[in-house]
Amino acid sequence: MHFAQLKRPLAVWCLIMVTESIHGTLRTIYLEPAIGAFLAQQISVGTGVVLFFAITWFTMPWMRAAPATNASRHSRPRLKHSRAGSGGNPSSSTATFPALTIGAMWVVLTLIFEYTLGLAFGMSWRRMLEGYDLSRGGMMGLGVTAMFFMPWVVHRLRKGKS
Repeated sequence: MHFAQLKRPLAVWCLIMVTESIHGTLRTIYLEPAIGAFLAQQISVGTGVVLFFAITWFTMPWMRAAPATNASRHSRPRLKHSRAGSGGNPSSSTATFPALTIGAMWVVLTLIFEYTLGLAFGMSWRRMLEGYDLSRGGMMGLGVTAMFFMPWVVHRLRKGKS
């Protein structure tokens, strides 16, 4: 996969990070004082997944993602010829790549972003990892898992819609 093909999913990831940063700030300011930090963080994982879904839903066509089965058999992205509005002209084709690749990229970038930011703010590894410990109520792992599968799920839902 070439960097040029990653530009759009990378731009969407940036949008997700900005949205999640605003989401987290609003949670801290409004929700935590009302119901406590623990419950507010658990609720925000669910609302964060809804935000991931909405952003992915509206940007999926722009990202030009393909189902996972197309690229899993090929090391290079397949060209998908767009017939809508082009009269089937192959010169108007757009490169596609697997939705799960987008999800994997988003997860890796998010974890790097999250831990880099946490360390920059002086958080310990232990504290950062607590959010992923289901036995202690941490639900971040579920959010990251949802992020991984979200492009694939949205692709499947949109495919069924057309």
